[in-house]
Amino acid sequence: MGGDGCVTMSAERTLLVLRHAKAAGEPGVNDIDRPLTKRGLRDASAAGAWLRARQVTPDLVLCSPAQRTRQTWEQVRSALGPPANRPEVSFEWRIYDGDAHGLLALVSEQPEEAGAVMLVGHNPASHHLVLGLTAREDVEFPTCALAMIRLGVGWASVGPGMGELAAYWRPPSGA
Repeated sequence: MGGDGCVTMSAERTLLVLRHAKAAGEPGVNDIDRPLTKRGLRDASAAGAWLRARQVTPDLVLCSPAQRTRQTWEQVRSALGPPANRPEVSFEWRIYDGDAHGLLALVSEQPEEAGAVMLVGHNPASHHLVLGLTAREDVEFPTCALAMIRLGVGWASVGPGMGELAAYWRPPSGA
């Protein structure tokens, strides 16, 4: 609390951008209904374990409604354990069919109380969001890649080049 009795909030925010894990490409299955493969399930659990080891749990999760993104979040949540039962999860069509500009707009609408927001989405939009926020060109974003981006501003003020890639995880190659 500040000296005037008001709660003082740090402007620093953490955006976790997670691309869905490896999904099956089965004939006759609509894109939105594609499930994760065994490898995808394993990689998503590993992403959650990586976050747990760093004691990072999102306050809010924005997830595409696609089956593969929902399953990715569920595996991450399970690996995070009990702290991950608290975040509000919002399933957003704008993540499924949006571009990086749309994702950035969605991020900027989040409540200032949320210190860490996770976005579970698709490429190329997720990758472009990471590159745009961090002003980097050297970050690959394969399935189940996870970027932890530190923002020195509140959600409403976030924009291109305003983030720092604080940490990055990707599944082992060929796993």
